[in-house]
Amino acid sequence: MDRVKLGDDAEAWEELGYRLVLECELVFPASFAALPYLVRLASRSSRARGLAGTILRCAAGHHGCDDLLASCADVIADFSELLDRHLQARPVDYLATFRDLLAAREQYHWSAALGDFTDDFYHLACPHCAVEVTIAIGDHGRYSAIRDWHLGDVARLGLRPAAHEELSGIGRWMHETAVRDGHGALADGIAHLFGEAECPRCASVFNIADEYTSANCPILR
Repeated sequence: MDRVKLGDDAEAWEELGYRLVLECELVFPASFAALPYLVRLASRSSRARGLAGTILRCAAGHHGCDDLLASCADVIADFSELLDRHLQARPVDYLATFRDLLAAREQYHWSAALGDFTDDFYHLACPHCAVEVTIAIGDHGRYSAIRDWHLGDVARLGLRPAAHEELSGIGRWMHETAVRDGHGALADGIAHLFGEAECPRCASVFNIADEYTSANCPILR
């Protein structure tokens, strides 16, 4: 920490990252102890902002540091405000910052799952017939399908994006933030992700985000 405070020492930052986020994205007491220092540097250091965000994205794991994490509540709130201001500047690292802000707001699931919607696929089971459904949201199309090993995505059906007034909770916040910052493609992808899909096998209609969250949301502390 002393070395990185003195300047943009790339080697020191790399070593610090290895020391604070272990392999397999594991965090431990030193990770959270370092957060206040990283957040203080984050307004003028993209490396500090990125490392603090990485630590928070790992905070959903079983690290045994709940008390330390709880003691960082004020620091994390300050970091959230900093990240939101950075988003409004429309930076080149917009999506990474967006995901860090989701983690800072304890939305670990969407922080991990959200892509840029250029080539995104979500796999889930139909809640009615249990067939595995592939949800595609990207430049290739926005559809539900059955994935065939040889034929690719078959029986494609168009998704039904949620209108803004239909969104609520974190989906509404994500959509409004992307719209506010002029990221139309991200906002459109979010509207589809929090919209509805039709099962190609049984024709039942379900909410994509609800079913994907139910199947993949991590077990929190």
